[in-house]
Amino acid sequence: MNKQLERVSFAGALVTLGIVYGDIGTSPLYVMNALIGDAGKMGNISPNYVIGSISLIFWTLMIITTLKYVVIAMQADNKREGGIFALYALVRKNSKWLIWPALIGGAAILADGTLTPAVTVTSAIEGLKKQHLGPVVFSNSQHNVLIITTVVLLVLFMIQRFGTGVIGKSFGPVMILWFGFLAVFGIVNLINYPMILKAISPYYAIRVLFSPVNKVGIFILGSIFLATTGAEALYSDMGHVGKQNIYVTWPLVYSTLFLNYLGQGAWIIRHAGDTAYRNLSNLNPFYEMLPGTWRLVGILLATLAAIIASQALITGSYTLVDEAIGLKFLPRMVIRHPSNIKNQIYIATVNWMLCIITISVVWFFGSSQKMEAAYGLAITITMLMTTVLLHEFLKKHLAKGTALIIALFFGFIELIFLISSLVKFIHGGYVTLTIMLGILYIMWLWYFGNKRRDHYEKESEYVSLLDYRDQLSKLSADNTVPLFTTNLVYMTKIKGDYQIKRSTMYSILDRQPKRAKVYWFVTVNETNAPYESNYTVDLLETHNVVNVQFYLGFRKSQSVSVYLHQVVNHLVEQGILEPQIPTYSTERQRKVGDFKFVIIKEQPADLIVNDKLSSLDRRLIGGRIYLQKITASPISWYGLEFSNVIEESSPLFITQDQDQYLIQKKIYHRGRLSKTEK
Repeated sequence: MNKQLERVSFAGALVTLGIVYGDIGTSPLYVMNALIGDAGKMGNISPNYVIGSISLIFWTLMIITTLKYVVIAMQADNKREGGIFALYALVRKNSKWLIWPALIGGAAILADGTLTPAVTVTSAIEGLKKQHLGPVVFSNSQHNVLIITTVVLLVLFMIQRFGTGVIGKSFGPVMILWFGFLAVFGIVNLINYPMILKAISPYYAIRVLFSPVNKVGIFILGSIFLATTGAEALYSDMGHVGKQNIYVTWPLVYSTLFLNYLGQGAWIIRHAGDTAYRNLSNLNPFYEMLPGTWRLVGILLATLAAIIASQALITGSYTLVDEAIGLKFLPRMVIRHPSNIKNQIYIATVNWMLCIITISVVWFFGSSQKMEAAYGLAITITMLMTTVLLHEFLKKHLAKGTALIIALFFGFIELIFLISSLVKFIHGGYVTLTIMLGILYIMWLWYFGNKRRDHYEKESEYVSLLDYRDQLSKLSADNTVPLFTTNLVYMTKIKGDYQIKRSTMYSILDRQPKRAKVYWFVTVNETNAPYESNYTVDLLETHNVVNVQFYLGFRKSQSVSVYLHQVVNHLVEQGILEPQIPTYSTERQRKVGDFKFVIIKEQPADLIVNDKLSSLDRRLIGGRIYLQKITASPISWYGLEFSNVIEESSPLFITQDQDQYLIQKKIYHRGRLSKTEK
């Protein structure tokens, strides 16, 4: 993380406003609209209903966002990184069952990432209805709103591949204008009805839950919760901006949001009985309370804020998927770095899946009010799962009784919010759950497919690398065998006691002896520390058989070719390896020879006929292999696109005698190393 962001500064605060608060900062666009919908129509609304609702918003932001996330959760940082997966990495050694809240919470927050751009951008564009922009007059047609929303979203998703570093620099100033706008017009309207300030008292929040003026009872909390849907972002984006900058900026953001809710509430109370409004159930008080031409300014700022909120959710989804891949929750995907910004990544698969689902949500629901039924349900599930994991963290730092009380307090409140949101299931909540369950199913297949595959691996499939080092050294010195390559690299896993899959040794020695000057066996280990990048080297008491263990954090790119070249150069400089000066080269004083990388891919040919597998395990393992086929290949994942790579196929489980065990080979010439890899 940038050291400038580790301490409080104006620049750090500006970046924080642009990155962290897009989602929660746009909540005034739709929360009060949802509360009007709960009342049935404007004419049914009483001052007590409005004051109680805003009081619920105030105390929800205080308890969930401020107390849980800002005060408590941000203490559970993993090397300054936050979020549900970073939290899981901290506590996963406590118990195996913790994998479930991590998977469910991660799937839910990814599902929420498809809904936030849809509801925020649609809410902003709906403000254009009946507006005059010079000679252009916008109609009252919702169809036109959907077309404009679709265009905005398409452009937003299309520019992701180019990186958003330049655009991102303007996010902070825009959000300052946005929050200032919220505060000013909140104050302008609450002055006309100062009694709205009673909402600060929790008495009115509790009273409205059981008051007859509240026609939906406790289920009003489903709409109230929309005000805090961006709370998880404060925790998950902590690594990008630094917790100190969040501590400084959140009180400012909290104040401006509350002032705007007060202003909207005052406007509703004063106009609920007006002839023009009293029969309406779908109107946006945020726009209605803006006078004259200020409404166009509000629409412009709201649209920009909605785009920033969407941008934050999209890039946040990339980061979340990247973490999930590192924790082996999701299959490998090609990850690009479109700019020089360290934390900025681009995952095309995720981008276009989000694009398709988001635009489908826009057209399926047709209006922001209908989307609100689906919105918020997923994030309540994420918050509840975060509370479960947070309890495990607090147990190590507080008395167990205190940790349990804290967890039960937040868990009870979030469970009520979840029940309140579930009542909207038939009105659109099923869309959220369908998306979440689809993502969860993929995570389940991949994670437990790997576990069951490892369980069925036979001990006979592994041999000790130590037993073959003499043969490897002898083969390397045998001039009667043509030289296959200078450095032969196997991307394989070396277990304890130097256990390695038999298929690896068969590939080198049996089918066609592969003579090399140096044999490299490379294992990539994912670690809990987000950006760790360390390695160990073991020559097994030889001069040319090398066991390399890379230890890379779950947010560190796996550019194995780059890392391995650094290791080889280091060993040559230290005199541990002999120089490999090539006879022909475009580089002067080059000391490292050519490389060939070998990747052995498992083939499930024996999966169906293997009677030792249960039907569930067969589904898990088969599903895991299918996902591997349709996602990033090991070549892309390990950063070997410009390297000379050999892919070989072997059975998933060895069921034949060893003398019948054959490996089919495919050779892919990927060209020379890129300049950055040399």
